[in-house]
Amino acid sequence: RDCSEVLIQVAAARAALDQAGRLILEDHLEHCIVEAVDEGRSQEALEDLKIALKRFIR
Repeated sequence: RDCSEVLIQVAAARAALDQAGRLILEDHLEHCIVEAVDEGRSQEALEDLKIALKRFIR
């Protein structure tokens, strides 16, 4: 294959993985973090969110 075709495929794969990561992070916020705050575990929820963001934003 032509190098530019491979680079285009790599870019497309990266974009798809980024989108999947955003969806997972959004779900985490909507369910896990909200649940923890509702249960009075807001400090734990903040730490959990920090970890999730660090992993996602590498």
